[in-house]
Amino acid sequence: MLLEDPLTAPTEHGVLVIDEHGDRKAGTRMAHVGRQYLGNLGKVDNGVVSVTSLWADEGIYYPIDFEPYTPAHHFEKGEKDPGFRTKLTMALQLVNRAVQAAIPFRAIVADTFYGEDRSLRKAFRALHKAYVLALKPSHDWWHAEGTPGSLGEVAQAAGWKSADQPGQWVKVERTFRDGSKQTWWALEVQAGPYGPEKTERAVIVTTDPATLPDISTWYLVTNLPAPGSLAAEQSILVAASLEEVIRLYGLRMWIEQSYKQVRETLGWADYQVRSDRAMRRHWQLVCCAFSFCWYHHSHSLTDQIRLPESCWCQTASQQEQAPEEISGGGEKNERLRGQSAASLLAPRAARGKSLALPMGHAAALLEGLVHTAPTSSASAVP
Repeated sequence: MLLEDPLTAPTEHGVLVIDEHGDRKAGTRMAHVGRQYLGNLGKVDNGVVSVTSLWADEGIYYPIDFEPYTPAHHFEKGEKDPGFRTKLTMALQLVNRAVQAAIPFRAIVADTFYGEDRSLRKAFRALHKAYVLALKPSHDWWHAEGTPGSLGEVAQAAGWKSADQPGQWVKVERTFRDGSKQTWWALEVQAGPYGPEKTERAVIVTTDPATLPDISTWYLVTNLPAPGSLAAEQSILVAASLEEVIRLYGLRMWIEQSYKQVRETLGWADYQVRSDRAMRRHWQLVCCAFSFCWYHHSHSLTDQIRLPESCWCQTASQQEQAPEEISGGGEKNERLRGQSAASLLAPRAARGKSLALPMGHAAALLEGLVHTAPTSSASAVP
């Protein structure tokens, strides 16, 4: 439905976000359950993990596909069993499905769990697909003594003194949905295996090159060629400036927002079934509900719903706030914690002879989904 509607159909401007999500579950007889790392909890616990794909641009986002991860102890031969799949293997399968379904996207975007895997990046290149993935600041390479050997060391050696003496850092301005702007700084890494003329580029982005705060510093790797480079002339991928690379990875925040909505509001983890088939059916219903909300919202922009001033929901005409940034690391967290589901409900319509109007609740829910996000390409400031 969303893929075919002109108002919501994906375009080459958006990204395909790959990520995993875990929910705590009790017991041992449920399909896919086991003690494993649950990213959104930040610890090992008994639960179920799924790998998901989501399409997003600055104006809309929705789930594309999902696959439950089955821990090795469910298989007779453990990790050596032919049926066992790692999360990385599942991520590649989700990308392949999106490609086979002819879903357009500018790049694949994911956190450090996927970015640090060289074989996965190689597989993406074999598909001739672009990616912007996060790396750890400790990401290193072989290097001669006395030269930077990790991304963190490159950032420290970039010559930053002040905004007036930035060294190798380039000033970048990011603009958000509410019109607010933030100044960030970007560094094109030219060390080790990375550089504008090499197979992959590494880019470091931060709000403060002096302190490199974890929450607002990204260490990125991409195969998008640099504009004007020999690599750009030889590549089938469209070149991407530093501003474009930052814009693409900035869209990853939508996956965190979508988790909050599907989990807290639509009940992603609120199932009491054990079989794989039943779990998949439940998740599919949640995805359908999410898509229905977007579809209704895109076709009813003129139907403004009157909400109490204290309600968390905002109408499309109200000003939205700049998002809380998500760090480039792979740790999941609860920074994007929202309001309760009850606060998302629209006021009930007065009784009359007309049919019940569930659309009002759906539109109100969507105002919660479309809360904040980067909106336009960041532009370099000379």
